[in-house]
Amino acid sequence: MLPLMLMMRLQRVGRRNDPAYRIVVTDKRTGPKSDKHVDRVGSYNPKMKTLQLDADKAKEWLSKGVQPSDTVYNILVGQKLVEGRKKNVLPRKSPVIDEEAVAKAEEEAAAKVEAEKAAAEAETAEEAPAETEEVAEEEPAAEETKEEEAPAEEAEEEKKDA
Repeated sequence: MLPLMLMMRLQRVGRRNDPAYRIVVTDKRTGPKSDKHVDRVGSYNPKMKTLQLDADKAKEWLSKGVQPSDTVYNILVGQKLVEGRKKNVLPRKSPVIDEEAVAKAEEEAAAKVEAEKAAAEAETAEEAPAETEEVAEEEPAAEETKEEEAPAEEAEEEKKDA
């Protein structure tokens, strides 16, 4: 016979849109709704934010090698029955943000942007004199064409008057 793999996990009870949970010790292979648990350790109501936990039973089961689920582990850490940091239980939906890593990444990104700006300014400083010369050459040509067009228009007006 296989040895039991016991877990401390949440068993949902309550109505639709009104969740309440039992904290139970059960075999890992049984479903959470099977009600075939070994022991009931406590209860948790997330809407009312109430937690009833028998700390002595929880410590006893943990000493026997029962593995808590991630959410139950976070509850035990909150009650200071287990030492450690809380685990991220919803990595895909709402990941836990490591503020130090985010700050470090922002600093690196800012440094990279500043380096790119400095490089771009250096390139534009080298290209800028060449561009100003080209623009200076094009502008007089545009003025000359305007002057050439203006006498032609006057000549046409004179022809119409005559």
